[in-house]
Amino acid sequence: MHRRQMILSGLAATAGASGLSACATAGQQPTDPAYPIASDQRAQVYSADELIAAGSRELGIAAEAIGGVIERVFADQGEGPTAYIAGEEGSGAFGVGFRYGRGALHMKDLSASQEVFWQGISIGWDVGGNASRVFTLVYGLYHPDMIYRRYPGVEGTAYLVGGLGVNYQRADGITLAPIRTGVGLRAGANVGTMAYSRQRNGLPF
Repeated sequence: MHRRQMILSGLAATAGASGLSACATAGQQPTDPAYPIASDQRAQVYSADELIAAGSRELGIAAEAIGGVIERVFADQGEGPTAYIAGEEGSGAFGVGFRYGRGALHMKDLSASQEVFWQGISIGWDVGGNASRVFTLVYGLYHPDMIYRRYPGVEGTAYLVGGLGVNYQRADGITLAPIRTGVGLRAGANVGTMAYSRQRNGLPF
């Protein structure tokens, strides 16, 4: 009887070990996402000083002028952006507005910048036109190809000669904060969308 109990106990232990091994193997199945997640790239952010220097250079304005805008965006978002876009655009509106732009996407872990185009349409109380240089802070972007999508946004800014304006565009966890300076006058408030693409698109939809 004693020997039989020992044999049964040994079989149970073997079965339990096999079950644990199977569970461990199942838990090691690859579950990597298609793109890096935030926790993987948390350190790859730009500091305010880095962006003030880059923004001053790209927009051709004093560091003190853009510094206040960048600090405001940092206060709103609570952390540094993972990328920025430097470029230029043209826009015009009379009730219905259109905007077209081109720039370069910069990320710390990219060996070279990546070209980006954008186009958008808006509707609202909005009159005028302007040509702008644009410096866009990008939050929540952990792979460059994730930038190519449509972003809804709300604007309530006034564009004056030598002035700066900023608004937010958000989609799927990514937030864009374009900072614009340019020539001309565009004042009002509008609601619209902006689409970012790999190639220039004549249609703003």
